[in-house]
Amino acid sequence: MIPFTVNIKLSPRTLTGALNIQNKTAVDWGWQGLIAQGCHSVVLVIDPVTAQTIQALERHKANVVKVKWARENYHHDTGSPYSLRLASADVSGKIIVWDVMAGTARCEIQEYSKPIQDMEWMWNQDASRDLLLAVHPPNYIVLWNADTGTKLWKKSYAENILSFSFDPFDPSNLALLTSEGIVFISDFSHSKAPGSTGKKVYISSPFSSPVHSKPTPTTGAKKALNKVKVLITNEKPSAESVTLNDCLQLSYLPSKRNHMLLLYPREILILDLEVSQTVGVVAIERTGIPFIQVIPCRQRDTLFCLHENGCITLRVRRSNCSAVKEPDPDQSVQELAYDLRCQCDAMRVTKTVRPYRMVCSPVSENSAALIISDGRVMMWELKAYATRSDIQYRNSSGVSPLYSPVSFCGVPLRLHQRRIPDLSLDSMIGQSMIAGEEPPKAPLQQEVQLKFLLTGLLSGLPLPPFVIRMCPPLTTKNINQYQPLLAVGTSNGSVLVYHLTSGLLHKELSIHSCEVKGIEWANLTSFLSFATSTPNNQGLVRNELQLVNLPTGRSLAFRGELGNDETPIEMIKVSHLKQYLVVVFKDKPLELWDIRTCTLLREMAKNFPVVTALEWSPSHNLKSMKKKQLAAREAIARQTVSDTEVCSVESSVISLVQEAESRSGLSQSISAREHFVFTDMDGQVYHLTVEGNSVKDGARIPPDGSMGSIACIAWKGDTLVLGDVDGNLNFWDLKARLSRGIPTHRGWVKKIRFAPGKGNQKLLVMFNDGAEVWDTKEVQMVSSLRSGRNVNYKVLDVDWCTSDKVVLASDDGCIRVLEMAMKSASYRVDEQELTDPVWCPYLLLPRASLALKAFLIHQPWNGSYTLDVAQINYTEKEDIKSLIQEQLNSLSNDIKSIFLDPEFSLLQRSLLVSRLYGDESDLQFWMVAAHYLHKFSQGEQLSEPAAAGAAAAQEKPENHLDICYDTLCENAYFQKFQLERVHLQEVKRSNYDHTKKCADQLLLLGQTDRAVQLLLETNAENTSYYCDSLKACLVTTITSSGPSQSTIKLVATNMIANGKLAEGVQLLCLIDKAADACRYLQTYGEWNRAAWLAKVRLNSTECSEVLKRWVDHLCSPQINQKSKAILVLLSLGCFLKVVEILHSMRYFDRTALFVEVCLKHGVIEVNDNTNKLISSVFADYARTLKALGLKQGAVLFASKAGAGGTDLLNELTEIRGASGGEEEQ
Repeated sequence: MIPFTVNIKLSPRTLTGALNIQNKTAVDWGWQGLIAQGCHSVVLVIDPVTAQTIQALERHKANVVKVKWARENYHHDTGSPYSLRLASADVSGKIIVWDVMAGTARCEIQEYSKPIQDMEWMWNQDASRDLLLAVHPPNYIVLWNADTGTKLWKKSYAENILSFSFDPFDPSNLALLTSEGIVFISDFSHSKAPGSTGKKVYISSPFSSPVHSKPTPTTGAKKALNKVKVLITNEKPSAESVTLNDCLQLSYLPSKRNHMLLLYPREILILDLEVSQTVGVVAIERTGIPFIQVIPCRQRDTLFCLHENGCITLRVRRSNCSAVKEPDPDQSVQELAYDLRCQCDAMRVTKTVRPYRMVCSPVSENSAALIISDGRVMMWELKAYATRSDIQYRNSSGVSPLYSPVSFCGVPLRLHQRRIPDLSLDSMIGQSMIAGEEPPKAPLQQEVQLKFLLTGLLSGLPLPPFVIRMCPPLTTKNINQYQPLLAVGTSNGSVLVYHLTSGLLHKELSIHSCEVKGIEWANLTSFLSFATSTPNNQGLVRNELQLVNLPTGRSLAFRGELGNDETPIEMIKVSHLKQYLVVVFKDKPLELWDIRTCTLLREMAKNFPVVTALEWSPSHNLKSMKKKQLAAREAIARQTVSDTEVCSVESSVISLVQEAESRSGLSQSISAREHFVFTDMDGQVYHLTVEGNSVKDGARIPPDGSMGSIACIAWKGDTLVLGDVDGNLNFWDLKARLSRGIPTHRGWVKKIRFAPGKGNQKLLVMFNDGAEVWDTKEVQMVSSLRSGRNVNYKVLDVDWCTSDKVVLASDDGCIRVLEMAMKSASYRVDEQELTDPVWCPYLLLPRASLALKAFLIHQPWNGSYTLDVAQINYTEKEDIKSLIQEQLNSLSNDIKSIFLDPEFSLLQRSLLVSRLYGDESDLQFWMVAAHYLHKFSQGEQLSEPAAAGAAAAQEKPENHLDICYDTLCENAYFQKFQLERVHLQEVKRSNYDHTKKCADQLLLLGQTDRAVQLLLETNAENTSYYCDSLKACLVTTITSSGPSQSTIKLVATNMIANGKLAEGVQLLCLIDKAADACRYLQTYGEWNRAAWLAKVRLNSTECSEVLKRWVDHLCSPQINQKSKAILVLLSLGCFLKVVEILHSMRYFDRTALFVEVCLKHGVIEVNDNTNKLISSVFADYARTLKALGLKQGAVLFASKAGAGGTDLLNELTEIRGASGGEEEQ
């Protein structure tokens, strides 16, 4: 007979619980939209929208300390597809780079054996996307190729490195937080290690600063700010302040250039790195809860702050146009203040439950996930609510109002336009206003308030130890109502029931008041669990035995009043037919119960032997009993149904019997006979028969001399297996009457279990140091798992969950479902069944994800838009189509409705899809493109920068790019921001160096009067007194006469030639030769400085020339930053040049969509030359669509390509004709 094994589809998976303290910083939220988290040595991948674990990666042998998602800052096509790449690092110094989708390691890196302190993927150049920078303790930074595992370079520093932060605006700048201070590196490059040792600055801790020397008044931050003047010094501070250096975190601000954030437990300091001084402090009141972590946002100048009580607060930078006008406009900018706008609920912090880390979505920046030490992950989402414009409320709270933004997806809002306010942070709140700007009066702008909403909670297993038991196996009879449920008994008395197909918690039942020691299922919907309290002086305990009904959650004290002050229950065993229950005690005879009626059938006599192991026999007399039962049923049926009724139902005996049963309420009064065996202290085997309430003693088999004290028994079919305390297994073949003893040499056999399924003779054996699977037919071991050798955890309990998969509970707080080979539990993400569909196009095949992207952005072949893949001509396998359709179905209703809106333009679609895909490169391109396309198509040429910022106040508020785009912003707005910044630096200056830097900035910005005031402040004792006085005279007396100009120009060029670049540039700016100054800066490689100066001093034509030279430099092969160059060209309105560069980079999809948008906006002049370029762009895009299987789109673009697409068009029509012919046949 062929063995028949029933199986239900269960993926190997890991259920995780509480985290280790070393996992504290191991969490990251990637552009791909997923969260990665370390839990002991496992790396979990979580979908934050549905709060599901979609992958568990197991390969690390030590605790994971860092995880980092690869950046998506590159153009995606079939050669560089959307893929889930993740790097994780552990305590032993090993870094693994994962292919998350497949659950496999792409590459392993191990050079040192100390825990990795920090790591980050490189994201800044077009050349390579595989570079990973890691800090190896104590003081090395190493750049790795994460694809091949090769080391590119290594650099050591004098101090221990704790963490680092890249400058988001300039990839050559890197700041290292060391044990003594900060090291600024300005020559970082992927091609070679930094040459210099960096500029070292020391932080004197705010705790040793005047802020804490006397009690801070209640006004808090403002007073504190004025006291904390300088925190950055080039001299090493005294020993006392070094010991107080408890800077928790260092980060560059991604919202504005050259600003850095330092986090201390009680304050956040904002530093302006150009002048090395504090320009803002967020201080906590004395009664406030200290900070743990801060995440600065990019889209708006806001901070997500995590406090020690698990509360997340959001602070938004205060706009500097206050309702109360300051008398002196220069003094209106007093400080960089961040107002508390909203906070989420705090949690109850205990010894085992405390907040560890917070991560924020890099794409939307409006949702955060809080990681808690007990393994819970809380998803908090920011929501914006429109409020009444209530002036009284506003003045009482002292916080200026927040307004909704004026545009959605890059295009200014119209009345009644459909929008999604919660799409991202920049679609929730408008930009912070700059000094001099009026509050908006636009009808579409509303005042908004922000709130945190808990949108998801992922809870882990409780703390170990725990016991596990799988529900009865799947059979042909229960196939319709079967669910693969695993019961987990915990140390706090609750039982958790997990659904193993999804891995989600099915029910949590608080049943006992003490640690659960064992669980046995009575049927598919109820189980018995027992718990024992801690023993008293006499060694007696309180035993709790409960029968729990799973659907209702009702629990019944199975032994009634019994259970107080008795010896502890050792085990409970349910019979094969689930009729009887044996309860075995430590020093008391066993009890036999009827499960169906909850009655005690028999309590054994005092002289009954002490039971060491017990098992029920699978054999019974149910079949013969059934025959008797049927006869009894028929007899009852004949008595209870009248003769006339008998005639009418003669045709069906079955219905007759059923009717009789229902009328008589016949219960299963007839009990089948069942058997169990047990062993005593001497190893003697007893055989007992139970029928009804009678127990008969059967045969006794004397002990086997080769076996020690028997610890456990398992019985299936004709095979009986005994395991003893010395690690011996004894296999009995009852049919052949043979026994065979095998020593495993692994110590005490804790548990043995046969696998479910008819004819399946596999046996799972648990030892103190692991587990083994044996084949009892062949009597040989199939697989083995040993703690300390294969794995770093200790096995606490084992069971079979299907006929070929085992489930292990371990002391690292995890429960693992493994294949019979008991190897690593990583699996393919697409192999498992998720309860809720997950939007993540990265989970599709590369071709399919690109096809889905094209389908969402552009459906020009249809008059209307559809979200049904079946409605288009898409040549792809049905299973891939259905996967794509699943992705489309998982989109939220808001997003579906906006995609189906015909008013939603191609430009907005491109922007929305790049956001949904988390495509960093696409998103940045379309954000800048959308803004400037709209601006240039409206004919609003960029306004000239006002000569001295005087005209700035008169300008109307308008939709402009936020300052996080830096030199891509409009000149007028950029200049306003720089003026505000220099005023702030001026207010905060505290020594001569700061004053000198401020005066230099003011001269470059053309603020000569204010610069002269600062120059005249120099003390007579200062060595620069004479120099500064002369400079002040020079600035005030400069005239535009020819001779003075030519002299100054000559002096300036000589200075520049002799290495005094900054001084020479300043002189050129004094005589309005800023264009020459920019040229000199560019010649000497100061490209960013030249762009800055051009934006603040030149008219649009001159500025454009300077920036175009910068573009040529960025496109040069040695720099290779064409992506950046394209953004600069977009800001200049050179759209045709953008098309040429994109096309030369073979970004066919982006080029074609951009051309379509440009033609729609009328910003590309159509002539013979441009037609030729457009034709080849469309032809290439048609080929791309053809390769993706989107035939309709390919035909459309081939026809748009004119002569260039004729051949392709003919080819496509032939294919369509052929496929049409096949369909007809």
